[in-house]
Formats: sequence, C-alpha cells, structure tokens
Amino acid sequence: MQPLPRNVAVLGAGASGLAVVDYLVRHRATGHPSHIALYDSATSEKLAQVALALRQVSVDFYPGADSLTAPADLCIASPGIPPASPLFRSALSQSTRLVSEIEFAFERSTSTWVGVTGTNGKTTVTSLITHLLREGGLIAEAVGNIGDPAIAAIDRVGSETILVAEVSSFQLASTENFRPKVAVLLNITEDHIDWHGSFESYARDKAKLLANLADDDVAIIDIDDSGSAVYANAVEATGVRVIRVSRRCLPSGGAGLTPGSELAITCGPEIRALLSSADLRIKGPHNINNALAAAAAASVLGVDLEAIRRGLRSFTPVAHRLQTVLTVNGVEYVNDSKATNPASVVVAIEAFAHNRIVLLLGGRNKGSEFRSLASALSAGDIRVIAFGEAAEEIAQHMRSEDVPCDVVAGLVDAVDVAARIARVGDVVLLSPGCASFDEFDGFAHRGEVFMQHVRKIGTLS
Repeated sequence: MQPLPRNVAVLGAGASGLAVVDYLVRHRATGHPSHIALYDSATSEKLAQVALALRQVSVDFYPGADSLTAPADLCIASPGIPPASPLFRSALSQSTRLVSEIEFAFERSTSTWVGVTGTNGKTTVTSLITHLLREGGLIAEAVGNIGDPAIAAIDRVGSETILVAEVSSFQLASTENFRPKVAVLLNITEDHIDWHGSFESYARDKAKLLANLADDDVAIIDIDDSGSAVYANAVEATGVRVIRVSRRCLPSGGAGLTPGSELAITCGPEIRALLSSADLRIKGPHNINNALAAAAAASVLGVDLEAIRRGLRSFTPVAHRLQTVLTVNGVEYVNDSKATNPASVVVAIEAFAHNRIVLLLGGRNKGSEFRSLASALSAGDIRVIAFGEAAEEIAQHMRSEDVPCDVVAGLVDAVDVAARIARVGDVVLLSPGCASFDEFDGFAHRGEVFMQHVRKIGTLS
C-alpha cells in the first residue's frame, strides 16, 4: 500500500466525503497527509457545524467553494460533485491525481472485492450477494452506495472480509485502477444524463467496472439487457471469464432458467438447478435476473448450492424497492421510491402485470425523456398521478398516449388522490421515475414519507 501524499483535497461534504476526511485524519499520525482540505459548493447551517468540528482536528473546510484554494497531490471526489461543475474542473486542473472515493478505498484495502453496477437492480443484487455469502459461512459486508461508504469499512474489516460494493456511474467515472475480483454488470439504460452529459458518456462510465479485469477475475453480465450484453463478447475476448445471465435461456457456463422455470447454474453440460422462480420473495421478472446474477457471484466465491438455495428463499425485498407497505380496503400500497428513472418504472409495472395500477410518478427530472414510458404504460390498465417539478412534463407525455393522468403538487397529495380513486384489487405504486430532491432529502426520505402517509390512511379506514 502506497503512503498517503502530503496535501490531500476532498470534494463534497456528504457521507462519503466526510468518511474520507475521517480516514485521512486517523492516518495522519504517520505524518501524511500533513494538510487536509475539504471543499463543498453548498452552504448551510449544517455545514457550518461541520466546519466547527473539522477545525478541532485541523482540517480546512471551504463551504460555498467553486475552486481549490491551493494545489493538491491527491484529490478524492464524492459522487455528488458533477464533472462539469466549476469545483470539479478546478480540482482536476490543480490536482496531481483525482480519483473517486471508491477508487481510494480499493487502493487502501486488502479485501476481496465484488463490484455491482447497473442502471437498475444494484441495491437488490448487492444486498442479495452479501446475504448469500453470509449464508455460505463467509464474512461479507455491503458498502458503497449501500451501507457505509467503502472507505469507512477499510480499517474496520480484515482481509478475510469480502466487500460487496454497489458502485454508481458517478463513482466509476473517476476510477483508474479499480478491479473487483467479481464484477457484476446488470443493465445500462438511460439515466443521469444531466450529470454525464450524454447516454454514451454514461454507458462508458458504467463499463469502467470491467476495464481492469484480468484472466483470474470474473465478469457476470446480464445478456437480456442490450446495453450490458454488448460487453460480454468483448470482455471474454480479453481472456476474462464471463458468466452470462438470462431469464430467457440457459447460457452455457452461465446462469438462467430451465424450461420448468427453475433458476439454474450451468457448468459445462451439467445443469445445477437451484429453486423455482416462484419461490423467490422478491417480485417481478427482473428479480429473476437479479437472483441469477447474485447466485452466480456467490458460486464463484465458493458458496455451495444448498447455501445459495437457502439464501435465495429467505431473502426479502430491500427498503424502497417494490416494498409492500400495507393493504387498505383491498388496495395494496407499494413503495418503489428507489425507482428514479423511466426504465425502472417499466420494471416495476411488470411486477404487477395482472393488477390495475395507480402509478405515482414525478419529482425532479434528471434529463430523462418520458415519451417512451408513456407509450409503454398505454398498453396496461394504468392511471398516473403526476407530482412534483416534473408533473406537467410527465402529464403532457401521458396524455399524448391517452394514459389517464392527474396532476397534483406533491407526493402526499398524490397519495390522497390515489386513495380516493383506487378500487379493491388495485395497486397504488410509488415508482416515481425521477430524483427526489425537489421535495425530499433523497429517495429514502421520499419513501418514508410515502409509507407514513399510507399508514395514516390505514388507521383512518
């Protein structure tokens, strides 16, 4: 492990940035780094309190910054700082090296890493892999966009701990050497165009998960998604073992479904059945793919098939992802607040193909287009309630495709309207397809507000 340089800058005073600062402070006893500076483009009372705390440990903090005050030997960027922002551009020009927090953590770690990325399904698959590894008796911890920032785990865990990292395109954009032992690429569909600038740039950053793999690593790639499938042959051509995942077939040397709808892993001519897809507790066809990818990763890391079967049967949905909240007067309320792009909404709708759906859609648009979503929804028995900043834009596209659509101000209003119009057997589905920052602190905050209001409706019914 290389010694830390003398002058280190950190961009972003969110969870990952503060975790990096904490790590740097704890390692300053060795004499490096001698100077730590934290920058954030925002100002707030909360950040003022952060500044007071950092002053006690001799860390310079610059809130409201749009540039570095001095050159840095190393700059570690939080995922919330867009590359087009003045602060990021300044850091790039004034730093000898700029990397993301996930890259920094990887380089400081002695653990085996599993990296999971994709537009949708990352949290579920990261959680499920961790669950399966533990079921198999291994020590595993979920980090990255789920759980603690990766750097916060580095000093706490030993080399025997497998780190399962949910890795976003934001984090991958500023990686150079990140090389997980097992890399899982689930899908690549349009998202975060406002941050990356184009879909092509977004896809390139996602694919950086695979960039450094060598012949003793494994890439697990979902070939049902056209965005991720294109990388399977190219990665395999470099000598890396590729495990293809599909619910539409049973790939040779991969993971898929048998004609009897059993999840299975193939090993040469041998088919090793796991369990029926009906036995999964996570809903929707997409979760068959997620379960197959997780099972393949666990198998690669030495978990036996019986432990994988037990883990697949016992795993329950993660919070804010197709999470049933309550059934009130015969209407099921489902929290899918983590669905922040149109493609994830389509996936959620497929999980309730046999129900009439009242869909709560809205928030802050991240540069996505909703015309294709409106076309997809027009084929089902779906009524949309649009809310938040993007409500009028969403409504315009829905109405152009003859999808019934109401417009309200905020999420609570949307829930109230849904409760009035939903009938027995309906599903009221919060799957917003947008970011939450017009009204909430994040998708989790949005999901909590939704669940609290649904429970309030339940007590009054």
